[in-house]
This record gives sequence, structure tokens and C-alpha cells, in this order.
Amino acid sequence: MHRVVFVVVAPVFSFDLAIARMLLDAVDGYEITTCTADPGRVEAVGGPDVVVDLDLGAITGADTCIVIGGGGRDTDTRVLDAVRGAAEAGARMAAICTGAFVLAQAGVLDGRRATTHWGLTDELARRHPAVVVVPDVLYVADGPVLTSAGAAACIELCLHLIRTDFGAAAAATAGRLAVVAAPRPGDQAQVVDTPLPATGDTSLAATREWALRRLDEPLTLTDLAAHARVSVRTLTRRFHAETGVSPVRWLVHRRVDRARQLLETSTLSVDLVAHHSGLGSADSLRQHLLRRTGLTPTAYRRSFTTTEPSRPAPSSALPG
Repeated sequence: MHRVVFVVVAPVFSFDLAIARMLLDAVDGYEITTCTADPGRVEAVGGPDVVVDLDLGAITGADTCIVIGGGGRDTDTRVLDAVRGAAEAGARMAAICTGAFVLAQAGVLDGRRATTHWGLTDELARRHPAVVVVPDVLYVADGPVLTSAGAAACIELCLHLIRTDFGAAAAATAGRLAVVAAPRPGDQAQVVDTPLPATGDTSLAATREWALRRLDEPLTLTDLAAHARVSVRTLTRRFHAETGVSPVRWLVHRRVDRARQLLETSTLSVDLVAHHSGLGSADSLRQHLLRRTGLTPTAYRRSFTTTEPSRPAPSSALPG
């Protein structure tokens, strides 16, 4: 069992704790514990206060330590000592939203890339100059240390952890429980700068669904624009407004996701996985997979194969 310990620091967003626990609880293989400096009722914002029964001694032996809350305040030294000790003991460290300030105060983020809610990134950089603050992304994974923005980004971080630990099938199961779409890449923007379309008539959702059924085809911006019946310029503007990334980048991310699914659930050669996912060649697949996961296709398959070998489903039947 992989032991996950949530460290709750007042004030905590009750949603962040609830959704994170729900997602990880959906996966067999996690043993989940929640602790705080002073057991009992913990002040919360955005919902009712939370009650935590265990003290910081529960951190001992954690495989993953996730800090939630803190609000940017000066943190209790007991929490900082416990968090610092977990990191020194080799635990994977994560923080959701303002939890990044706790990791920063503990020195865990020194010299590392990190993020927090977009409205607090400047403050994080000002108060902790040793931290390389990455603004306006959903989450950052810098080796064994991960940080995220709040709210929806909390979901993305948790799905990333699940996928890293147990593969795409487990992450998809947890995602369905939370009724969320396929996990978004961590470098997607937190904030949509361009207003979303006013009505569903101008949404590109149908075009994205159409593209997902044709990932093995050489789709171009012109193809996508033709399906959406708009110009390439309009397509690019609307696409970024709705997804936070360009059409080309979205396609690459989805193709890498498809390749990961095929590596996990089939015995196709790496060349065929690259073909069925639209990445073209084994070299291209290797480069993209290394960039996203740090693993080669062979290493990824060895780590995350979850089912008996089977023939690949048609592209249209594979999940997006």
C-alpha cells in the first residue's frame, strides 16, 4: 500500500481536502491518513470547518505527503518541522494551492519550480526568492515535489499522482467518479484570458470530439477549421479560449495520452503505438513520452501495464 498523508493547515479550503481525498480513495492501493498540528476542528474557508483526529506524528513513514491550506500565513513551526522531516526521509511532497507557502517556509521548494493560485504567485515569489515560481499553470512537478493551483487544479494534480502511481486506467476510474474530463497537462494555463463563447453554438467541443476519433490521421489546423466551419485564425483564438492551449498543442497532448493508453493495454509494437496515436514514428513517440513522463515507451509499458494483452480497439472506440 502507498501511504498518503494529508497535512491540514488552517485556514484550509474544505473543497480541496474533500475532492483530493475522494479521488485518491477511489484507487485501490492507497492508504490515506489526515493529520494536523492540533487535532480537532480546523478553520476552513469556502465551506464548513473540518475535523481532523490525528496529530503530526501520523506523517512518519508517509510515501506521499500532501499539504493543504495555510493561507500564506506564517506556519506553526511544528508543521514546518514535520513537513521538512518527511521530505528528508524521502517522501514525495505535494501542496495544493496555498500549501505551497508551507512547503516554501519549510525550505522544501528551495531551488525548485513551483506554483500556487495565480493571484498569489507574485507573493510567493516575493516572500521566497529561492523558489522558482511558475505563474499561470495548473500544477508543477519538479522531481518528487509537486505544487498546484487551487480548485479544479487540485483535481488535475491528484489525477496526475494516480496516473503516475497506478497508470491511466486508475486515473480514468477516479476521474469518472468526479465526473471530470481527461486530465489536462500541468502546463495548461490557470486562467482563460479570452471570454468563453456566449452560447454553445460557437463551441469547438464537437470539433475536438471529431478530432479525438481521428488521432491516427494527419490532422492539420486547416482540417480542424474546416470541420468547425471557421477560419484558422478564429479556430486558434476560440480553441485557446476554451482549452487554454493552442490546437496543435492540444492535439499533441491527446496523442501522447492515446499512446500511453495503448502502451498500458495492448502488446502493439512501439512503432504501431506511434502510428495509432498519430505521433508518426517511434522516435517521435519516445521524445514526447520522455518529455511528459520521464520514461521511454518500453519503461512506461513495464511500469504501467494493467491488463492482459489484447488487440487495440479502433481509434473511434478509444477514450479521449
